[in-house]
Amino acid sequence: MFSVTNITIRIDDEIKREAETLFDKLGLTISGAVNVFFRQAIREQAIPFQVKAVSRYEEYFNPHNMKILEESIAQAKAGQKVIKTLAELEAMENEG
Repeated sequence: MFSVTNITIRIDDEIKREAETLFDKLGLTISGAVNVFFRQAIREQAIPFQVKAVSRYEEYFNPHNMKILEESIAQAKAGQKVIKTLAELEAMENEG
């Protein structure tokens, strides 16, 4: 027989609700999902997924914005004026 211990964590209410919904679809409780995470981390001796900070630069140059920028470059090279409204620029900033 194995012993069990309790862990207390703080988490945003909305994240908890979304996680419970997902884990329920997978047939897991939050406790079960945390146990799966811990077991996989122990097995791999690492966090079982990539953890990295995304720079604001990387967020801006996402595929959607790159398409818009490439179209603008093509227009400029063709001698056309490239005009973007403030709303279009703000949408690009928030697209990431």
